Amino acid sequence: MANRAWAEHERAVQRLADSYAAIPAGQPVRLAKRTTNLFRARAATDAPGLDVSGLDGVIEVLPDSPDGPVAEVQGMCTYEDLVDATLPHGLVPFVVPQLRTITLGGAVTGLGIESTSFRLGLPHESVLEMDVFTGSGQVVTTRPGPEGPHGDLFDAFPNSYGSLGYATRLRIKLAAVPPYVALRHLRIDDAGLLAKTIAEITATQEYDGEPVHGLDGVSFGPGEHVLTLARWTDEPGPTSDYAGQQIYYRSLQTCDRDRLTFHDYLWRWDTDWFWCSGAFGAQNPRIRRFWPRRYRRSDVYMRMLHLDRRFGIADRLDRRAGRPMRERVVQDIEVPVERLGEFLTWFDEEIGMRPVWMCPLATTRPWPLYPLETGKTYVNVGFWGTVHVGPDAPDGPRNRAIEAKVDELGGHKSLYSDAYYDKDTFDALYNTARLAAVKRVHDPDDRLTTLYDKAVRSR
Repeated sequence: MANRAWAEHERAVQRLADSYAAIPAGQPVRLAKRTTNLFRARAATDAPGLDVSGLDGVIEVLPDSPDGPVAEVQGMCTYEDLVDATLPHGLVPFVVPQLRTITLGGAVTGLGIESTSFRLGLPHESVLEMDVFTGSGQVVTTRPGPEGPHGDLFDAFPNSYGSLGYATRLRIKLAAVPPYVALRHLRIDDAGLLAKTIAEITATQEYDGEPVHGLDGVSFGPGEHVLTLARWTDEPGPTSDYAGQQIYYRSLQTCDRDRLTFHDYLWRWDTDWFWCSGAFGAQNPRIRRFWPRRYRRSDVYMRMLHLDRRFGIADRLDRRAGRPMRERVVQDIEVPVERLGEFLTWFDEEIGMRPVWMCPLATTRPWPLYPLETGKTYVNVGFWGTVHVGPDAPDGPRNRAIEAKVDELGGHKSLYSDAYYDKDTFDALYNTARLAAVKRVHDPDDRLTTLYDKAVRSR
């Protein structure tokens, strides 16, 4: 079975190479990918895409490899399919991002984060080896660090968003997990105490004498913050079901203790796209009762959002009702934990969007294109919605203010959504000089779109 999977993988890589060879020299190349979890626009183009068919599965799960439990995974494999392959072995990736259809390659070339990130880092930090299809049309095997083959490419790959190439295969470390997760929802009314509690838990990985394996939270408003402390457990007992009529994020305000299967814990945020499903009526009990369970998932809401953008439905309704034009404010940022309270206070005063998600993280080593201080605790703050701002909305005034504030606080912003930086600021924040040096080696003819063009000029 494993030999067959490897043979099919090699055929898929060859199809990818053949599709590259069929594109005329000098013409830009892109992926022929039908789905995306990006929230920034992709420039319209008639250019042919690279064939990635057959690169969306798990090649092999190896519970007893010399490197410990690992999986060999194709780059376009979604985390949903990856978990379905590993969980029967009692194993999961170190970090499983919140949404089912995020791909492993996407999380590594972009940024992924979850409740284990305060102790296990980011998805790319558990990659042992990676094959990258580069802008020169070559498959390059990379490993981390100066002694690994093509370590320069490996280290620059995270946060490059396809500007250096595309991962076709990744060898990743897996972690053993039990069947259940016990949750404790800790309510905190002071932002300073919130930051202090996060810092203490990330330092000790425990609270009240109990281990903490997962940590995230929600700020519902000034003075209403909830931290969720997750503990892996074998202890049997009743479990909640938030893929049905109940809604996960609301439970944080109504119960102190909870229990989920490990599978349901991984996808607790996906069913209602955190809380964003409310925009489509999916949280209305009368509608939810008839909304098929299999369609309560983030990729369905994403398709509905694309339809709204295509036909301008929300904008038309706003104009008809005489409401000011909306600015889309969909961002994830990181600030040092000691500046969290300051950011939340500013965010309330200047943006006024709640709830927001909070997830602490610490990187285990330097990564040149996303230069967070190694070992330092940051808190990811995620906020996703729109703000009525009037005719200035297309220029992104709220997003620009967020970018400036995050920089002032010593933080950073991921690039999966709209960005407004000028070129000099962008180059300084994302170390594009290092990126350009690697790109000259692995994409000498500039067949791949630059990171700045992808993140900023695509708007």
